[in-house]
Amino acid sequence: MKITISTLILCFLCSLSIMAQTPYAVKGIAADSSSNLKLHNTSVVILNAKDSTLKAFTRAGTDGSFTVNGLAKGKYILLLTYPNYADYVENFALDSVNHEHSFGNINLLLKSKLLADVIVKGKKAAIKIKGDTTEFNASSYEIQPNSKVEDLLKQLPGIQVDKDGKITAQGQTVNKVLVDGEEFFGDDPTLVTKNIRADMVDKVQLYDKKSDQATFTGIDDGQKTKTLNIKLKADKKNGTFGKADAGVGTDGYYQGQLLYNTFKNKLKFSAYGTISNTSKTGLSWDDSQKLGASNNVEAFDGGFYVTNDDFNSGGYNGEGLPKTRSGGLHFDNKWNADKESINTNYKVSSTDIEGTKNIQTQNSLPTGTINTNSNERFSNNSLRQKLDATYQVALDTTSNLKLSVDGTKKDLDNKSDFDATSLRGNDVMLNKQIRSLTNKGDQDVLNASAFYTKKFKKPSRTLSINLTEAYNKSDTHGYLNSEIDYYNDLGLQDSTQKVNQFKKNDVTTSAFTSNIAYTEPFSKFTSIIINYGIGFNNSNADRRSYNQAGNGLYTDLDSTLSNHYKFNQTINQGGAVFNYKKKKTTFNFGTKVAAVSFNQLNEYNGINFKRSFVNWLPQALYQYKFSQQAGIYLNYNGRTTQPTIDQINPLRVNTDPLNITLGNPLLKPSFRHSFSANYNSYKVLSDQYIYLGGNYSFTTSAIVNNTVTDSAGKSTYQAINLPNKRPANYYLYGNYGRTLFAGINGGININLNGNDSYNYVNNILNASKSQTYSVALNFRKYKAKKYSFYFGGGPNYTISKTSLQSQINNNGRGFTSYGYVDLYLPGKIQISPNVNYEFRAKTETFSDDYHRTLLNATISKAFLKQDNLKFSITGNDLLNQNTGFNRSAFGNQITQTTYTTIKRYFMFSITYDFNKMGGGAPQK
Repeated sequence: MKITISTLILCFLCSLSIMAQTPYAVKGIAADSSSNLKLHNTSVVILNAKDSTLKAFTRAGTDGSFTVNGLAKGKYILLLTYPNYADYVENFALDSVNHEHSFGNINLLLKSKLLADVIVKGKKAAIKIKGDTTEFNASSYEIQPNSKVEDLLKQLPGIQVDKDGKITAQGQTVNKVLVDGEEFFGDDPTLVTKNIRADMVDKVQLYDKKSDQATFTGIDDGQKTKTLNIKLKADKKNGTFGKADAGVGTDGYYQGQLLYNTFKNKLKFSAYGTISNTSKTGLSWDDSQKLGASNNVEAFDGGFYVTNDDFNSGGYNGEGLPKTRSGGLHFDNKWNADKESINTNYKVSSTDIEGTKNIQTQNSLPTGTINTNSNERFSNNSLRQKLDATYQVALDTTSNLKLSVDGTKKDLDNKSDFDATSLRGNDVMLNKQIRSLTNKGDQDVLNASAFYTKKFKKPSRTLSINLTEAYNKSDTHGYLNSEIDYYNDLGLQDSTQKVNQFKKNDVTTSAFTSNIAYTEPFSKFTSIIINYGIGFNNSNADRRSYNQAGNGLYTDLDSTLSNHYKFNQTINQGGAVFNYKKKKTTFNFGTKVAAVSFNQLNEYNGINFKRSFVNWLPQALYQYKFSQQAGIYLNYNGRTTQPTIDQINPLRVNTDPLNITLGNPLLKPSFRHSFSANYNSYKVLSDQYIYLGGNYSFTTSAIVNNTVTDSAGKSTYQAINLPNKRPANYYLYGNYGRTLFAGINGGININLNGNDSYNYVNNILNASKSQTYSVALNFRKYKAKKYSFYFGGGPNYTISKTSLQSQINNNGRGFTSYGYVDLYLPGKIQISPNVNYEFRAKTETFSDDYHRTLLNATISKAFLKQDNLKFSITGNDLLNQNTGFNRSAFGNQITQTTYTTIKRYFMFSITYDFNKMGGGAPQK
């Protein structure tokens, strides 16, 4: 027993001796980041992490190495300094396991290089790079009284704003503008850029916004949106501001707008209203994007969707003369120490459009060509309302819940009258048509989603649950009246076809989707995300056509043009994506697999049609960041595309009796491979940006049209699968710009777009090839309180041909350009002319050149101390050359369209901006 105790005491004393001889230490080597030159005499400082007090100090030796001994266990900060180099700071810890910490080579960065890549502070500029975010200090730019965010953006390096308010940053399009990180009226960037005052802005941040899923898990899914975030000054978050303008013009033109905003710390409330018949205000709400394209109902990951082909839902696209009235309300707030927030918007838009349109079409057939000249007079009226809300709550420090809901109601009333004449290739009459369509209806859309996220104690281990529900109900009805005269080979009338029908379409769909994603890290650099989801899609489509009975009522059901189908889908989807991320490199790959079961019931005859199939969705992504502002990005996606319900079901659609559509129950899914790559680089000091991008995609077992045109000119369309051929689409895009001289910024854009497509014409394969090449130069400069200008333009050339009529092509050259000038004259007078020129040369198909010069100009004078009262006179299309025009080629058809649009007018307007932010008047 004594021996044992003595032995233990001896061991204990020995261990104390060993511990006393084992001090805690750190070591490393200081070197230049570029040349790897060892930095002799670098100052090495060890600080306590808790209070930053000095713990130890030394200098590096001639080989740049250093060692600091005599430290105790604990948490520390390493600080290295060397003349003309940026300071190096890193936290570290010493404990009973890690007695010594080796930093290895520590690369110090020259301040001059750091300045070029990260921060520049000049006479009138201040830019900081924080990770992937470029931040502009608004106070470093000259802001004129009463100028707007759009005017500030025009001064920022690498950012351009065109005549329509579209923003391009470092060669890429900006699709989202936020205010203090929150959406402002949801989806219309111009409501921010054209209405919020520039003197309220503290910072402008530019970055790529990732999807909610990618932001949470850290695994890039390739979904990114170029985003601007407008951060307001702290003293500008209390008070009110707004804008009112009204204008009256010649030929009955008018426009007006009222915008009101009130801020109280983190609470914001805004309201606006517009009225116009000039398309200048209130027409930026793209409802087709919000509603999922009228009556289309998308299924889960490539499943079926329902479309209503009978009638056009309307909407303004530049064709016709519009009258619009719109308004909106916005509210957002944060509370409970920012753990809870809400963002909600309401919008209403009423649009009435009237106009005429002429369409000239050349249809190439194996036996020759058919030339059609069609005239249309249309009147489209629509009323749209949308309400959306998003609520977010931090349930605890590791979990969050995001709830979103939006509802849309749309009413439409459309009328169209057509007359068309078709000639054979030898100019002999083929047919004549007179047709009228009316359509009234309403649509209700409701979308809801819940997104729950949970982070676990182990870093990068996460769980997320996403649930969505989409409901869409559409009821439309209208009349079709058509009379067609057919002519024989000699041009003599030999028959007439008349159609007089009432059509009623009721379509209801409900789609539920779910996705559970679990992320598990394998190491510091690798992880895997596993997905599983189940979805249900239930649809009821009742489409009926009625002929006129003897009593004059439309009660005679036409069974060949009517059906009633119920569709039910169940989708089980699972998959995994492996992710690797280390320093500058990100790489991930994986796939999802969706098993879809489909059941279709024809209520008219009781026939039940069932299908099941498997969708594959492989993906791969590679990204390498050369620096914070330069990188390369490669991406691949594969996706199965199922045929639509209308492509499968043999429902004949006869709204145009000369063009009939039939379904094909034997259709199989197609598969699309898509490869994309881009490179971007931005240098702050020279304001130089390079953006190169490209995409190539091809489709196997593609779904294409087989069009059979008979001797009378009547065409029947049916979708079929394309064997042994692979339709392809591709584009290349290059954008380069930099500061040239005297403060002028210049750039060049180069584009190539092309496609190889196929279709069958009278059961004969037709191959179509098309490429468009374009190049454009641009120059711009902003001189505060004096002038600004932008000029850009260049040539383009299109090559288009088909195999059926190889001797006929639509090859042609063109030229487009745009420019504007803002001149600030004494007496608070501003002159702002802008010009847009377009030229299309004649082709073998179209024998006339097309050219158009649109010249607009505004002269305005500001009043009051803050220049917030302005009188202006605007001349629109001063040369009176605005004509709606478009040429296109697709498949075996070449089309030229002309339409009525807004032409020359003059308008006198008054604009008043009011601003009482921060409890006082705005500062100049």
